[in-house]
Amino acid sequence: MASTDFTPPHVYEQPAPSFDIYANDTPAYVVDVALLRQNMEKLARVQSESGARVLLALKGFSMFSVFPIMREYLSGCCASGLNEALLAQEFGKEVHVYAPAFKEAEMREIIPISHHLSFNSLAQFRKFKPMLDAAKAAGHAPSPGIRVNPEHSEVEVSLYDPCSPGCRLGIRSDLLDGEDLTGIEGLHFHALCEQDSDVLERTVAAVEQRFPRLLEQVKWVNMGGGHHITRKDYDVERLIRVLRTFREKWGKEVYIEPGEAAGLNTGYLIAEVQDIIVAPIPTAILDISATAHMPDTLEMPYRPHIFGAGLPGEHPFEYKMGGMSCLAGDVLSGFSFPEPLRIGQRLVFADMAHYTMVKTTTFNGVPHPDIAIYDPATQEYRVVRRFGYSDFRNKLS
Repeated sequence: MASTDFTPPHVYEQPAPSFDIYANDTPAYVVDVALLRQNMEKLARVQSESGARVLLALKGFSMFSVFPIMREYLSGCCASGLNEALLAQEFGKEVHVYAPAFKEAEMREIIPISHHLSFNSLAQFRKFKPMLDAAKAAGHAPSPGIRVNPEHSEVEVSLYDPCSPGCRLGIRSDLLDGEDLTGIEGLHFHALCEQDSDVLERTVAAVEQRFPRLLEQVKWVNMGGGHHITRKDYDVERLIRVLRTFREKWGKEVYIEPGEAAGLNTGYLIAEVQDIIVAPIPTAILDISATAHMPDTLEMPYRPHIFGAGLPGEHPFEYKMGGMSCLAGDVLSGFSFPEPLRIGQRLVFADMAHYTMVKTTTFNGVPHPDIAIYDPATQEYRVVRRFGYSDFRNKLS
C-alpha cells in the first residue's frame, strides 16, 4: 500500500480541470495543452538565456500527439534505445541515444538516425567503433560519447538513484585511468531525480573534479535529466547561470534532457468510483489501477493528489482508493473528503502526464485509460487514443 505521509508539493500547483469531468468516458489521461505550453515556454527560456540545448527525454513523456507543440520550443529528443530513437525521429529534430547496452541489429538502425550516441562502457564503444567509423566514411555517423558516474549522490530513493553504490549506469573515474579515449567526443552524466539547480551545480563540480581530462577532450556535454525546471519554486536563474558558466569555462556544447519537467502538472487522470467496500476504513473501488496506470505511486512510493481530497483527519470522511487489478496492494491510502463518496462519482488525480503513460501495463487485462487532449482556447476535448482487447492480446502470444 502506498505511503500516506508523502505527497510531492508541486502537485498542488496544478489547477483543477477546466473541462467537464462528467462529459466524457473514464478512465482517461487528459493533457491540457495550455499548461503544456507554459512548461515549454519556461524550457525555451532556459535554452535561450543559457545557450544550452534542451531535449525532451522520451522515457518521461512520450505523448507524440503533442510533438507538434513541443517541437516549436525544444531542440530534439533523447532516447533510451531503438524504439524511443525511432519515436524521436518523428519529433523531427536532434536525436540523442543512450542505453546500458546495444545489440548489433539495434545499432544498424540507430546509427543512421541519431546525432549523438552515448555508450555505458568503453567495451561497448570499442565494440561498435568500427560501425561508427564505416558510417562516418559513408557520410553520416552520430557523435560518440560515454556516460560517466559522477559519484555524487543526492537522490533519496535508491530505486531512482543513478549514482547509488555499485550502480551499473556510467563509468567511474578510476576505470578511465590509463585508458585510450581516442574517438570519444562527448561526456554524458545523469545524477538527478526531481531536484533543483543547486544539486546540478554540485554535481557539475564533482564531474569537473573527477573527469578533467575527458572534459578537455570532448566537444559536448550532456547533463542528463531530473531537473524539475517547471516547478514553481525551481531556481531557474541558477540553472541558467550554471549552464552558461560551464559553457563559457569549457567551450563545449551543453545539453540537458528533462522529461518530467516537460509534462509536469499538465495531465489529469480521470477515474470513476465503481463500488465502495465497507471496512474499518472504507475503500472506493475505481476504474483505474495504481500498479497498472500510475506505478510510481507504489514504487516511490507517494500519495498522489486528488482534487477536493485532503489528508487523513483534514475532512470527516476517510477512504482508501482501490484499483481494478487482483493485486492485493493495488491500493492507495490517506484520503479524506468533505462529503461521503458515492458510486458513479468522478475523481481527478493531479500531475498524471509524465511517468504514467510511458509506464502503464495491461496487467490483469485492466482496461487502459483513454489518452485525450484538452485545449482551453477552443474548449475542445479530443480522444487521441482509445485502447481495447486487441491492445491487450497483442502484447501476449
